[in-house]
Amino acid sequence: MHELIKDNRAGNSEELSMRLGISVRSVYNYITYMKSELNAPITYDSQNKIYCYERECELNFGG
Repeated sequence: MHELIKDNRAGNSEELSMRLGISVRSVYNYITYMKSELNAPITYDSQNKIYCYERECELNFGG
């Protein structure tokens, strides 16, 4: 999900769920988690109908 958002290829929640093979509800849950727990600056651009980052963002999943 991070790579799709970072590369501006995420689309909207329905498109993202299809790309990842998960439910739309899971998309919302992951985005909420990424925003609240990882401080990811995710926003939804309603004009372009795409999830994107407000600024450049790198997430560390390594622990």
